[in-house]
Amino acid sequence: MTRRGTLLALLLGLTACGEGDSGGTGPKDSGSEEDASVTVPADPYADEVVEFLPGPGAGFGQDRFPSIVLGPPVGAGLDSGSLDVLSLGKSGSITLRFTDLAVVDGPGVDLLVFENPFLISGGPAAFTERARVSVSDDGVQWFTFACAPTDAANNYPGCAGVRPVTANPAAGISATDPAVAGGDGFDLATVGLSRARYVRIQDTGTSGSAGTSAGFDLDGVAVVNGALLPVSP
Repeated sequence: MTRRGTLLALLLGLTACGEGDSGGTGPKDSGSEEDASVTVPADPYADEVVEFLPGPGAGFGQDRFPSIVLGPPVGAGLDSGSLDVLSLGKSGSITLRFTDLAVVDGPGVDLLVFENPFLISGGPAAFTERARVSVSDDGVQWFTFACAPTDAANNYPGCAGVRPVTANPAAGISATDPAVAGGDGFDLATVGLSRARYVRIQDTGTSGSAGTSAGFDLDGVAVVNGALLPVSP
């Protein structure tokens, strides 16, 4: 369950390329009420687990589920993989929901996904377990970022689980600043979506498996550009 990232310089290149799934291009205006201003919210983390479909070899972290994936990431730095994770298992998936804010298309990276990659012997080679990331505003129509899970030569473009995580509350490193947080960044503009309230992460099935820690190990997700949602009466 530990993993991999890449060169420290690549920590700054977090914008992921993407393409819509069979749903086509996403709506540029959802029509829902929301705070039009783009802001970094006080609570930028997912609020609910909508669905968890563990694959073979899952198990690690389930004793702390669901809280283990709803709070801030607890990164262990460039050379170590955090144990504050939930293993999805081979081809397993998890769907998360934001209830008090939405991810919105703002400048650059809008969403960060944190796994526990680490550089092997100081790098540049890294141990990684990759996943595809999809987003949705209504939980029905999904848009999937392009991911090349076997393209090691180009550092698995578009996939999550590639870059080491440095964000950690104990170290005072923000999980909403792509310049310092690590993790893998995603820009809603690349899938033509202006707002997202759901995030789905699915292991690509291309990583090795061992014991109960197979597949992508999710530490957390954080909103970089967000807008507050209306409070239900």
